[in-house]
Amino acid sequence: MADAPKEKTRPEKLDTDTPRPDTLEPVSPDTEKGVSPKADAPDRSDAAHDGDDREVVIQVRGLKNQFGSQVVHENLDLDVYRGEVLGIVGGSGTGKSVLLRSIVGLNTPAEGDIEVFGQNLRKLPDEQRRAVETRWGVLFQEGALFSGLTVAQNIQVPMREHLHLPQDLMDQIAAVKLGLVGLPQEAGAKFPSELSGGMKKRAGLARALALDPEIVFLDEPTAGLDPIGASAFDQLILQLKDTMGLTVFMVTHDLDSLHAICDRIAVLAEKRVLVEGSMKDMLKQDHPWIREYFHGPRARAATDAWGDKADEKAKAAR
Repeated sequence: MADAPKEKTRPEKLDTDTPRPDTLEPVSPDTEKGVSPKADAPDRSDAAHDGDDREVVIQVRGLKNQFGSQVVHENLDLDVYRGEVLGIVGGSGTGKSVLLRSIVGLNTPAEGDIEVFGQNLRKLPDEQRRAVETRWGVLFQEGALFSGLTVAQNIQVPMREHLHLPQDLMDQIAAVKLGLVGLPQEAGAKFPSELSGGMKKRAGLARALALDPEIVFLDEPTAGLDPIGASAFDQLILQLKDTMGLTVFMVTHDLDSLHAICDRIAVLAEKRVLVEGSMKDMLKQDHPWIREYFHGPRARAATDAWGDKADEKAKAAR
């Protein structure tokens, strides 16, 4: 007789305002680990919209990533909603970048389904998949610019791959994208080796925006930047999100970025999305890693700083 399929454990979406009486259900394993469960969690098996009518633009179900005998993800579920900034955090080796690469097709999962804009990417013919790929852009770690191309030529790479445009039009679009990310026009003629770290990040972002995407994937966008540069980059992301109506999927370890721009945070642990919610929700968790991450010395400094800024805004509004 075949073994019964393993039950998939979905990430807990937090609703701390709705307590669940202990008498209704037995305590779950996650509760014992200090992860607050959500009452009345929705069945998200095939839904294109969640219960609050937010549109799900990325839906991951039952994802398994494995490299040899090492299982990185197992039964991982995640939803990303249109127009939000989702921060992906987790300890070293939890597969944050692997998850991003799996969604954009740079890594082939062992199991599971990934839907973007309602299309199952693992089942799409190549031509249809390429059409979906034009609707997102990716900023890789360190910018990942082609060293032998100028900044303008780097920005034009997605146009050459997916579009058939005359050179003068591509030059004009590249110039617009440079301005969009706050780079001077003369930066277009420079090679990556001639740029500072912050300029490389902005050039990589300009390339990610080349096709006017609906989703932008950011892999450690503020890593290696000084505090002023990192803060400026966070504000740039917020401005672009509002201006272009972007959905942002951001892998980060930067606590300031989590405070500054993320609508929701998803924590990777134990090979899955262990918990997801707002920063306020994260601060209420008792899971050892989550508590250490969001209550450690660096976290307290970031929380205090953003608390002071909130107080200043409240006073100015009076």
